[in-house]
Amino acid sequence: MKSAVLKMFGESLQIENLPDPVLGSGEVIVDVMAAPILSYMKEVISGERQYLFDLPQVPGAGAVGRVRAVGPDSTRLSVGDWVLCDPTVRSRDGALIPDITLQGLSARGEGGLKLQKHFRHGSFAEQMRIPTENAIPLGSVNEADVARWCAVSILLVPYGGLLAANLQPGETVLVSGATGNFGSACVALALAMGAGCVVAPGRNELALEDLSRRFGPRVRTVRLSGREDKDCTNMQKAGSGSIDCVLDILPPSASTKPVRAAVMSVRPYGRVVLMGGVGMLGGPDLEIPYPWIMRNCITIRGQWMYPMEAPSKLISLVRAGLLSLNQFEVSTFSLDQANEAVEHAAANAGPFRMTVIQP
Repeated sequence: MKSAVLKMFGESLQIENLPDPVLGSGEVIVDVMAAPILSYMKEVISGERQYLFDLPQVPGAGAVGRVRAVGPDSTRLSVGDWVLCDPTVRSRDGALIPDITLQGLSARGEGGLKLQKHFRHGSFAEQMRIPTENAIPLGSVNEADVARWCAVSILLVPYGGLLAANLQPGETVLVSGATGNFGSACVALALAMGAGCVVAPGRNELALEDLSRRFGPRVRTVRLSGREDKDCTNMQKAGSGSIDCVLDILPPSASTKPVRAAVMSVRPYGRVVLMGGVGMLGGPDLEIPYPWIMRNCITIRGQWMYPMEAPSKLISLVRAGLLSLNQFEVSTFSLDQANEAVEHAAANAGPFRMTVIQP
């Protein structure tokens, strides 16, 4: 199969023919029809992100494809079915604390590296082998819309955060990092899930204006000043003084200041979910006052990725017409153009923009 292979951090992807994946029990082989490129994939390939990534390897996190072959334990999937390839691979021998690898992207710890050695190659290839449970049925898909269905892979990350926040219809949620790729997707998701109001802080005025234009008065934007007390006050005012939950999804390049301002805007008895990358590459830690957390009964939790049932639930939101994938502007590239596509994704990062490889 034709593949884009990363042999060494900092080098270009090499377009090569690798052996076709061999089917095992508990596995599915998928013909990749479209593979999304993360806006920061260039940083992964260069080594800047410092992800656990055992080389050589085919990158690419997630895909939309058609089932080529299924293992003997599959009871519902059939050859030809359209599926979402969920990159979050969990160990099957550790239900309480599963080891995890993000297929084609990174591993979490030594256990994740063991998984990565088997589910090694990601979606920048003509075929990929995934665990049976990671082949999520999509139903009927118009081939003209295949690339746009890759938006589900982007939406899944903030969806995991909103599920962790237990967002309820009518509540006010603040999305810290709302002008980014994942953050803007989170705004759309929160509205689809019934949020009464979404507070969207950021520094990019054009992106803030775009959110207001797209979603109307249920989105209330806040221009960040860099002064924590002022920004916190302005966020609270935008949320009419009662922000029920905060989700932070800022990238590693962000400082802790906007995170802290957002966290401390939440109301007493409110919830906070941290799922961004702040601090991953060093720098000061997030300092939240102990007395404030305790006396205001604040719930703070971390969330990495999403629970196993999330992909199916998210697809149902799309199928029900509650969440539109048409918000996303898609640029497509062939597999031979993988390096160009990675550069394009980095240069065109932003709200509702997506770069996709179609092998």
